[in-house]
Amino acid sequence: MIDLHYWTTPNGHKVSIFLEEAGLPYRIFPVNIGANEQFEPDFLKISPNNRIPAIVDHEPADGGEPLSVFESGAILLYLAEKTGQFIATDRRGREQTLQWLFWQMGGLGPMAGQNHHFNRFAKEKIPYAIKRYVDETARLYGVLDKRLADRAYVAGEQYSIADMAIYPWIVPHTYQEQNLDDFPNLKRWFESVASRDAVKRAYALVDKVNPPKP
Repeated sequence: MIDLHYWTTPNGHKVSIFLEEAGLPYRIFPVNIGANEQFEPDFLKISPNNRIPAIVDHEPADGGEPLSVFESGAILLYLAEKTGQFIATDRRGREQTLQWLFWQMGGLGPMAGQNHHFNRFAKEKIPYAIKRYVDETARLYGVLDKRLADRAYVAGEQYSIADMAIYPWIVPHTYQEQNLDDFPNLKRWFESVASRDAVKRAYALVDKVNPPKP
């Protein structure tokens, strides 16, 4: 059994997508970041950087005590290696998957996150910051669009943890002031991932965990 400490953010969705795709049994423990629950001592024991998501695996491969993992990219890699799913077994394919996983962790996620902050949440609107992060998000979308010009998925022809990591950060593209029609290869890939049953189930958790306010 996997305990998923989660909130309905792009990083949270990455892990729920994997768990749904792999069919792993899991329990959700909501961590309401709007109420600062990420700073609770019990959560900090498994996620010392006070960020969601985090997991506790009660059946780790080594047969030992429950194992906690924090950071969404590390969780995806851990689960892929645990199950033998959604990561290539050959060296070149594995490296392609990991490169694009880290591209999301080091590029798309932080830049789109800053885009969200300055566009939607900052008390003071700073035109320079908004333009900087909107433009950088557009550049990264362009990188992804070019990558997807000749392959079905980010790491190649097989759906992988790289796709699971990237997709949730494209979902809020309108918040990021991006038009998917400007990126046709990305749009085709985005619609393909969105149509997957496991992805739909993962996003349906929003209505249970953090339903939209009327």
